[in-house]
Amino acid sequence: MTTSSDTAGTTAGRIAVDLRAALSPLVRRLRQVKPDGELTFSQISAMVRLDREGPATATELAAGEGIRPQSMCTIVGALQERGLVVRDPDPSDGRRIVVSLSQAGLDGLHGARAERARRLARAIDEELTPEEQRLLADAIPLLERITRRV
Repeated sequence: MTTSSDTAGTTAGRIAVDLRAALSPLVRRLRQVKPDGELTFSQISAMVRLDREGPATATELAAGEGIRPQSMCTIVGALQERGLVVRDPDPSDGRRIVVSLSQAGLDGLHGARAERARRLARAIDEELTPEEQRLLADAIPLLERITRRV
């Protein structure tokens, strides 16, 4: 016997599979846009975290990214060599070193985001009718809500 909750689960399950199948290639293609040079995904991820959460120690960054502190030190060192991050003594505890984005890092990160947004906007404009664009726009708050629950 099938209950309405079983049907809802089946429907939600099918939507989840289809949504993931549709969004995964989109995310992969957007990640391939690298106007800011040949940064690795790990380097970009660390920069995004610094931009979103502010200055942090390498240990804090490593914990946030789920990697070993030694690996994060390597990532931070490579970013510092490129002038994308700076290391400074922690103003509240001079024994600690905090990492923050440099102006070049901010500019590069925001430039990469702007390029991805331009490419996505062009695809939306060229592929979707005005009505489809409205439907997509209406779906964004729904996607944001489920993203918070995942």
